[in-house]
Amino acid sequence: MPFTRRSVQTAAALAIVGSLLASPAFAQDKPKIALIMKSLANEFFRTMEDGAKAHQKAHAGEYTLVANGIKNETDTAAQIKMIEQAMAQKVSAIVLAPADSKALVPVVKNAIDKGIIVVNIDNQLDADALKEKNITVPFVGPDNRVGAKLVGDHLAKSLKVGDKVGIIEGVSTTFNAQQRTLGYQDAMKAANITVVGVQSGNWEIEKGNTVAAGMMREHPDLVALLAGNDSMALGAVAAVKAAGKTSKVQVVGYDNIGAIKPMLADGRVLATADQFAAKQAVFGIELAQKALAAKTPQAQLPAAVKTDVVLVTKDSK
Repeated sequence: MPFTRRSVQTAAALAIVGSLLASPAFAQDKPKIALIMKSLANEFFRTMEDGAKAHQKAHAGEYTLVANGIKNETDTAAQIKMIEQAMAQKVSAIVLAPADSKALVPVVKNAIDKGIIVVNIDNQLDADALKEKNITVPFVGPDNRVGAKLVGDHLAKSLKVGDKVGIIEGVSTTFNAQQRTLGYQDAMKAANITVVGVQSGNWEIEKGNTVAAGMMREHPDLVALLAGNDSMALGAVAAVKAAGKTSKVQVVGYDNIGAIKPMLADGRVLATADQFAAKQAVFGIELAQKALAAKTPQAQLPAAVKTDVVLVTKDSK
């Protein structure tokens, strides 16, 4: 069929439309998911971020990822601002490891009210605070109390009835810190071992070091320190060495970060728990993806998705 002026004009118009549809402005928007974590100074959360980025790279056609974390474990104000920034960026979902179990709830409600799906990982938001705001947020993560009891039970095997130990707690307003302390206390109570005190090390190496040193000064007959995470365990190990009590005061932790592995190997740390940081972020992201794809409202999301936590010792494979 011979080309006419009309057919040439039509072809040109179709070409323009095709190029417009292929351009980013006309492309179907992928959902944007924000991962907002606690302190990236903590190796645990860097591992979480790496796992999330690897997942996004493998599923680049499905969603975009915005990952962010605060500088120190107690900067809740900065984390609130990160959620507000995510809302301003019009994210479709937020996967949150909250620095505080209660303080983050109001801004989480604001996000949900804007139609953003919110999934809670690592540290569980306070149930009463959520109820007060009349919202539900699924928690994807392990049972911290069970994990800590695994570590405490292993430590108890090397102790005797009446021995004295101290617990270095994380940020005391966080649910996971409270649950890990309870798990340690469960194990010590079952073995008739005396907990002489519980003090917060704010999840941080330096503060953990200070608390450990103080506990050993106050209780010269202390035989073990149970740290709520591995960062504080690193601080405790340094305090034990400085006090000249290596092999006399045992240390346990929680998280199985890379820095703790040589200490497990040489006995400076007796045990820790692995709650699979990278997997937690991925499970949270995948739950958000499913909710977005199915257009499931926040209120109909599952209350909890339990993930694994296992004991890790020098003999672990």
